[in-house]
Formats: sequence, structure tokens, C-alpha cells
Amino acid sequence: MSLKKGLSTLEVFSIATGAMISSGLFVLPSIIYREAGVGLSLSYLLAGFLLLPAVFSQLELSTAMPKAGGNYLAVERILGTAAGVVAGITNWLAISLKAGFALIGIGTFMTLLFPHLTEQEIKLIAMGACIFFTLLNIVSVESSGKAQVIMVGGLLAILAAYILLGYRAMDFSNFVKAPAGDIHRILGAAGTVVISYGGITKVASIAEEVKDPGKNLVRGIMLSFWVTIAFYALAVLVTQGLLSHEELTSTYTPISTAAGKLVGPVGVWLTGLATLLAFITTANAGIMTASRNPLSMARDGLLPSFFGRVSGKTGTPIPSILTTSAVILAVVAGLSIENFAKVASLFMLFTYILTNLSVIVMRYAGLVNYRPTFKSPFFPVLHITSIVVYAILIVDMGVLTIAIAGGIILLSLLWYLVYARTQSRRRSAFLHMVARLTNKEIAGDDLEEELLSILLERHDIVEDEFDRLIREAWILDMDRPATQDEVFEILAQAIAERIDIPVETAREKLLTREQEASTIIFPGIAVPHAIPHIVVEGEGTFAVFIVRNVHGITWNDQTVYTAFCLAGSKDKRDLHLRALMAIAQIVQTRIFTEEWLKARNPQELKTILLLAERKRT
Repeated sequence: MSLKKGLSTLEVFSIATGAMISSGLFVLPSIIYREAGVGLSLSYLLAGFLLLPAVFSQLELSTAMPKAGGNYLAVERILGTAAGVVAGITNWLAISLKAGFALIGIGTFMTLLFPHLTEQEIKLIAMGACIFFTLLNIVSVESSGKAQVIMVGGLLAILAAYILLGYRAMDFSNFVKAPAGDIHRILGAAGTVVISYGGITKVASIAEEVKDPGKNLVRGIMLSFWVTIAFYALAVLVTQGLLSHEELTSTYTPISTAAGKLVGPVGVWLTGLATLLAFITTANAGIMTASRNPLSMARDGLLPSFFGRVSGKTGTPIPSILTTSAVILAVVAGLSIENFAKVASLFMLFTYILTNLSVIVMRYAGLVNYRPTFKSPFFPVLHITSIVVYAILIVDMGVLTIAIAGGIILLSLLWYLVYARTQSRRRSAFLHMVARLTNKEIAGDDLEEELLSILLERHDIVEDEFDRLIREAWILDMDRPATQDEVFEILAQAIAERIDIPVETAREKLLTREQEASTIIFPGIAVPHAIPHIVVEGEGTFAVFIVRNVHGITWNDQTVYTAFCLAGSKDKRDLHLRALMAIAQIVQTRIFTEEWLKARNPQELKTILLLAERKRT
């Protein structure tokens, strides 16, 4: 069952922004300051730009394949099932862990309001919040999205007030007294901060639930990205201007400390509220996006089908949400937060590498039905460079973090070998790329068919009987000029094989029909198309045969560029007329003519016909 499409640009923006703004703004600045010094704000700006290639690549893949699962779906289809299993499990765990940390942050910052809370009480608050957001996500994605809009709106309003009031009170001597951070230390600090922006790429996991993802997903994510960079950079700049070197290095709540210095207890309470909202929105977005990974993997048979169930009543993947929440509750209840925070960050960087690599493979694979509405710029230099940068950041994370992450990756590969390998027979885009580079043919076109189905869904096309005929149509793309007799000979061979009649009979019917009544020729837009048709014996038979020749076919006293041959039994007369009408509507549009003559192969010709604008019955 498909997920319900209910998210608008504003809701995508709110989910993405909520997934980014949390500890990276309210806790991390004091830690980053110790390394970057006066370049604190610059580190946040650089971190955002380090993530930009991953954002571009994810948008390209998500607008080409707007389905639940995001990174997992793209990696599995492009790099293969083994890589997909690893990406799916690590991506799921990374988002779940980040959501768990945000929930603990909720409990921790409640101590601003209730200073005497114990560690156990903090964890109980975090677990209660997890249960609440789980129920909210189960009810509907729209409810969760609308709640996110309200919370993010409140968060940004408080931050905007803090920036505007704080700027007037800044002491610029604090920048002079700050440690001088050299470029190496600033870049190192940016590598630490980059994870704070990581939630934005995870929004791709809910692409299937976005209305018109080609527009709303791109607009929502890009708006969120630039707004978040601006708020991050300005907020830490103001904070650095409000706090002295000693104050900034001695607090783990720098914004609340600066707000208290600015306007007293009211500032502490308001920024404390903003902090809570930040952690709440991160946790809510985390549950929402993480749960779509096991859903998508179950759809592909790589996890038990239980995870792929979608409620007919709420339109949400309840088993996947509940399982994700159980993992998050386990994180909150007792796992080592420090070690797993670094592991989650490593997994995110690992995912960014796979995402950029996927775009490179997809572009070079030459798949006809890969048609993203957004294309990442500066290909492939930006993508290759970002892969190298992300790999360097992973190496800098230390042996223990890499060892823990490596163990989880090995367990993922073990799951692939034991279970998932036998469940999937899809041919990845990587194999298509290899075939293209080596001039070899790949049997089957399951990936092309899936991409075509996604395109039809993206264009809100409900297929009719003519579409079915085109899917099954025989197509030949000729590479030299031809005559009518030559085309009839080719068509006779094809009709004989498809309908199981002698070649001579098929040829005779074509010639006889042409003598009795000249073939219908539609002028189109500057490019005429012939539509010969014959009646065959029997019942329930109808097929379409297509020959394209950009060099021209001499047809009586005209030159045509396509022959749409219709062959059917008498009882399919009604379908014959509907097919004629459909072809007439399709060929008489300028867009069709331009695309038809530029098409690279029969698969692309079929796609053009299926996506053509016409009245469907």
C-alpha cells in the first residue's frame, strides 16, 4: 500500500530545519570555540558548505526516485543490494541514534526549569517524549508535519529575537581577545560541525509523502538549508560577541548563558524553551524519517514483510515506526551516548559518500528513465571532491569509532549474505554503467521499468489500455533511409512472431490493406507519421508495432518518420479506434516531435509515448 501524500513545502522546510537545529547550536558552540577561536562563526559557515554537495546529490536522486527510504532506496538501486542493505541499516541507526540524543537533550534541558531532576528522571522524561512522538507519527504524517511547522516557527522566532537584541549588545573586543584559530583548526572544527546539518539529507526518506516532490521537496530542503546556515552563523556570532573568553569556555549552554546576561532570567527561560523546541523537532523528525528505512527495505524483501505494512486507516507504516521507537528507547535507556554519537556521525558521512557515488554511477549508466527534476551542479568534480573530503573526515574520527561502525557494517553484510541476497534479483545501475562502458547488453530492464513506474506516478498518470499496449509494443529504430516495402517486410516478420501467423499472411494483409485504402498519415508538427493497420483472425488479439526512422521512410509520395502499425482481431475494433485517437493526440504536439526525434533508443521511445499528454480513458 502506498503512503499518503500530505506534506507541503512549508512542512518539508519545518521537518528539515527541525532535523538540523539542536545540540549543534545550543551546546556545540562552546566546544567548537576551544578549537576554532575567533573563527567560530566561520566554522559553521564552512560546515554548511561542506554538506552542500550531499544536499545537491540527495535532491537529484530524490526527485528521480521520490519513494520512501531516501538514501537506502537510491543506493540499493544504483550500487546494488549489498550496498543497499548496508546503507539502509546504517542510515536507520544513524537517524535513530540522533533522535535518541535529542530526546536525552529534552530531559537534560528540563533541568533549567527543574534543577533537582535526577538522571533517572531525565531519562523518564526523554522516554515519555519518545512515546508521545511515536503516537503522533502513527496518527498521520500530516499531523506530525503540522506540529513540526508550529514548533519550528516558535524556535526560529525566539532565535530571531535573540539575534536582533543580542547584536546591539555585542562587545566586539571579545573577538580581539579570542584565540586566533588557524585555517587548519577552523577546517577541523568545521568537520565536527558538519554533522549538525546532517538531518537535512534524511528528509529524503519521506519523499513519497510529499505532494509534488519535484517542487515541494526541492524548495523545502533548499530553503531550510540556507535559513539554517544563516541562523547558525548569526546566532554563534552574537553569542561570541556577548560572552567573554572565560564565559564561553566554561559553559555547555552558551546561548542560554548569553541570553541570561542580555535580559536576565527571562532570556534563560526563553532560550531554554527554544532549546527544548529544537530537541523536540529533531526527535520528531528523527522518528518520522528513520522509520521509512525499514519500510522501504521490507518492500524490497530485504527485511521481513512485517516492516512494510502501512495502515489503511492512517496511511502510516505503524510496525516500522514502533520498531524504530523501540531502538530509540533502548538508546535512551542505557547505551553509551558518547561512543554512539560519533558512530552516528560516521554513518552520516558514509551515507554522503554513497550518495555522491550514486549520482556519478547514475549519470554514467545512461538509463533512459532516470529523469530528476533537479540536477546537482558541477558534475562530476564537486561529487568526487566531496567524496575525498568526507573520507578524510571519517579517518579523523579515531580508531574506536571506526571499529564500532565497521562492526555494524559487517553485521549488515552478514544479514545480506544470510537473508537479503536470496530476496533480490534486481540489476543495479552500476551494472548498466559497466555494460555501457564495455558495449555489452544486460538482459532485462527491471530498473528501467521501476524508474518508468515512478515517472508515471510523479506525473499523476493513471494508465489505460493504450498504455498497456505501448508497454508491450514491439519497437524498431532504423539507422538508414527505407522504403514502404522494406518497412512492410520488417513489420510482417514482427507481426508473424507476436501474433503467430505466417509471415506471408502478415505481408499480404499489409499490402492488401494498403491497396484497398491508403494508410492513415498524421501530419504531426513538421514530422508526418504513418499508421498502417490490419485485421487478423481469431478473438481477443491486438498489438502495436512501431518503426522509427529519423532518416525518413518513403511512403507513396510522402516521407514519414514513424510507422505505428496496429494489428487486431475484429472484436477489438473499439480498442483500434481508441488507439488511433491516442496516437493522433500524441503526435500532434510540438514537445512530442522534439523528444521523439532526439530519443536515443527504443526504451526512450516507449517512455515518451507513455508520458505524453493526452486524454486517457
